[in-house]
Amino acid sequence: MDLIYLSLGTNLGRRELHLQEAVKLIQSRIGKPERVSRYYESEPWGYSSAHSFYNCCLCLKTKLAPILLMEELLAIEKEMGRQREKMDEKQGERPYSDRIIDIDLLFYGDYQVVHPSLTLPHPSMEDRRFVLLPLAEIAPDLIHPVTGMSVERMLRQCEDKSVVRPVQDLFKRSSSQNI
Repeated sequence: MDLIYLSLGTNLGRRELHLQEAVKLIQSRIGKPERVSRYYESEPWGYSSAHSFYNCCLCLKTKLAPILLMEELLAIEKEMGRQREKMDEKQGERPYSDRIIDIDLLFYGDYQVVHPSLTLPHPSMEDRRFVLLPLAEIAPDLIHPVTGMSVERMLRQCEDKSVVRPVQDLFKRSSSQNI
């Protein structure tokens, strides 16, 4: 079994509970997580919204093949209430929007896949600080099979300078301000 890495995000409703529910569904249908990062808060990436995201990353082993795994992740999103936007015909991609849950397959071992429903490794993770920071927490030395860079190095070189901070730090700051 190969080690896979997932990125989870949510910016609607009770964000912490959505992440917890997604992890439970992943555990029951795909495999038990070996490591789960802390939760991080980040601003929306690629679009404007008043709702900030909670993000985390996890790794686990699964017996599901990559395409079947992706189908199961999409089924979990749908079960949790995710409604995907329709494909933008001009740009050939879906527009970004607020969401209850988003689950991205980042790595599946060192597989490299280009398929209409899946590209591995995830094609734009190195541009997204909200993915790299929690991923670096659980797998700083993981090597990207295409670029040959570690996750920690990708994070250092990431041009995305958006603010991404652990959720616990936010609770500590607001608690100390109430004293």
